Amino acid sequence: MSQKRKREGSRKAIYIFPNLFTTLSLFFGFYAIMSSVQGRYYMAACLILVATVMDGLDGTVARMTKTTSLFGVEYDSLSDLLSFCAAPSVLIYLWALKPQNLRFSFLPVPDDHSLGLGLIAAFIYLACGALRLARFNVSVGHRDPGFFQGLPTTAAAAIVAAAVLWHHRFPGQVVKPNGTWALIFIVILALLMVSNLDFLSLKNKIFTKNNHPFETLALFIIVFACLIIKAKTLLLPIAFVYVALAPIITIARRVRRGSDSPDKVPKSEPESEAEEAKNEN
Repeated sequence: MSQKRKREGSRKAIYIFPNLFTTLSLFFGFYAIMSSVQGRYYMAACLILVATVMDGLDGTVARMTKTTSLFGVEYDSLSDLLSFCAAPSVLIYLWALKPQNLRFSFLPVPDDHSLGLGLIAAFIYLACGALRLARFNVSVGHRDPGFFQGLPTTAAAAIVAAAVLWHHRFPGQVVKPNGTWALIFIVILALLMVSNLDFLSLKNKIFTKNNHPFETLALFIIVFACLIIKAKTLLLPIAFVYVALAPIITIARRVRRGSDSPDKVPKSEPESEAEEAKNEN
């Protein structure tokens, strides 16, 4: 009986392990909001990037240990709402979209308490992020796990953080953000999240059906760490390339699906959907 209880305790500990990474992602997202409110925008951007790493690890660890669960999926989405929707919207507003940073406002004389377009743009980003997460949850099992429909919230948050770091790329010098361009930038990211464009799912492409998952995970962490070290200059250009590839990937996949004949469609759809759901976060 004691051995059985030990096995059950070990199993519960294994199930809790992936959710610890989700909790860390939630914590760093919350810390990023606090840092933004305190005016520490560089710190907030770094914390959002750390949260993206934690978010990437929770689903990966869950699949490796075969401890995926509906609870984990829902908890991950709630964490993402704060870390990759609320935190970036607060950061971009306080960093670049406050009325005094913009050339236009609903009021003739912008002040700290005026309701400007920057606030609306930041909310649009938050709302589109929430819609993106909701669409992702209801589409589990009905989409190709190798691609995302719409820009993932983690990628959008990382792009916001990369934009902040880009303005700190010169040692000892901080470039002041342009409020107008920041507004256009955040609205475009919001629209991309709710778009029908196909974005490559690098995590699923790397770890799904991988014969050496733990070695690949270690290598992935090392490469990502190197990118973080050079985040000020590398992340934003890489992000732009990732976004620019989406229309090309979308067109190619549409053409490929159009050229496939009906007899090439897999016959066992329930099995295919179950496999897709297994590979989701």
